[in-house]
Formats: sequence, structure tokens, C-alpha cells
Amino acid sequence: MDIRIYYEDTDCGGVVYYANYLKYFERARTEYLESRGQSVAALMEQGTVFVVVHAEVQYCSPGRYGETLVVETIVSDMTRASITFAHVVREKDSGRVVVEGSARLAVTDGQGKVKRLDKDIVAVLKTGLSV
Repeated sequence: MDIRIYYEDTDCGGVVYYANYLKYFERARTEYLESRGQSVAALMEQGTVFVVVHAEVQYCSPGRYGETLVVETIVSDMTRASITFAHVVREKDSGRVVVEGSARLAVTDGQGKVKRLDKDIVAVLKTGLSV
């Protein structure tokens, strides 16, 4: 997924504000699921809500105003009730790694109660699982 860095994404030095990478990860996870036929909105309506329970970000080099970033996303781990997504963010033109990170999401029923992943979702996501 490509993300163009706008002025609003940056601090006063023109560098992407560190917390914005978590937003980029969120967008990339949504795109990952949607591209595999799993509408996040539809899942929520059906009582499946993903909740971030752990996130890690390693900052490798600055993303700067005007650059375009590419977010690569994979499912790196999956349990009965959680999915871990791994992300690598690169500057599009140079391929320079800007950020690496991951997020583990618990599967809940929308009321905060943990539940198992639906078998259909597991089947779709297993095809992209990194081993």
C-alpha cells in the first residue's frame, strides 16, 4: 500500500510524526483484509471486532514530507483468537527501510469478550501466512 507523506503527517522538522506509523499500519491491515474479501465493516456487523493488544515499532530512518512510502504487510502469526501482522515501511523511490513493526490483534465479539477466529477467515489468512 502506498502512502504519500503530507505536511499534516509531519512534525515541525518535516519528518513523519512517530505515532503516525501506527495509523499507517492500521490502514495497511484493513487493506490486507479487504483485498482478501474480508470487509472490516461487515465483520464488525457480524460480531467480529479486532482489538490491538500489542504493537511494536522500530524506527530505522526518517520519512519526510513529500516522499511516498510503501507499506508491506503479512500475517506473521495466528492463533485461535489472535492475528499478528508484520509491517515493513519503505521509501518508494530508494527502497530505504523507514520503519519495521508488528501488531497483535485479539478477536472479540464487539463487547470485549475474546472469541475464536471464524474458520473462513482462518482459511483466507493462512494463504498469506509467513512461515
